[in-house]
Amino acid sequence: MTAPLFRTDPYARSCTAQVCGLTETGAVLVDRAVFYPAGGGQPGDSGVIAWPGGRAAVIDTVKAGDAIALVLEPGASPPAPGTAITQTLDWQRRHRHMRMHTALHLLSVVLPLPVTGGAIGADKGRLDFDMPEAPADRDGLEAALNGLVARDLPVSESWITDAELDANPGLVKTMSAQPPRGQGRVRLIAIGEGDERVDLQPCGGTHVARTGEIGALRLGKIEKKGRQNRRVTIWLDDA
Repeated sequence: MTAPLFRTDPYARSCTAQVCGLTETGAVLVDRAVFYPAGGGQPGDSGVIAWPGGRAAVIDTVKAGDAIALVLEPGASPPAPGTAITQTLDWQRRHRHMRMHTALHLLSVVLPLPVTGGAIGADKGRLDFDMPEAPADRDGLEAALNGLVARDLPVSESWITDAELDANPGLVKTMSAQPPRGQGRVRLIAIGEGDERVDLQPCGGTHVARTGEIGALRLGKIEKKGRQNRRVTIWLDDA
């Protein structure tokens, strides 16, 4: 089992770890990780690992059962099990994922409709909504989104039990994927506090500490994807 350091400190950029084993394809299993494994629409992290006498680029991070596997660049020789390594994150890419992931939570606030899918990128992201008709006021939608960013709301986490989530099904906005269950508790991400709270939903991804850190956003395409589905794309304005 891998300790997910990215969950307790999403701003950690490096850590030491021990190689626990290798997958059949040569990906490196580690006992602790700052690298986020692909899931929930957020891509796996990339970066570098180094050890005495060796170094390799990490091009992806994936889940392998209850462990995290670091996928190395083609042709790289992985360190042997038991080797102590240092992980160094491609922080610029990860931070953009954090900004975009939090921005998509805000998009689900200004468009309070069931979410049928989504994807996060370093420059743009999108959510698919159960939305028969496209929004009439694109400029107003973009302004509302940037208004939430400008309020610089705090982003925090808490945990509830599986039973508490079952008793509050309205917390789950995503129709296409349910929060992971079976470990007894589920992580919630809140945006805002007290009367200023604008969003609360289950999420396992990485987020910025305050909405102001997201920066300005641009509304992109709103595309029809099926009879009742609309895909809404947003861009980081510095992309």
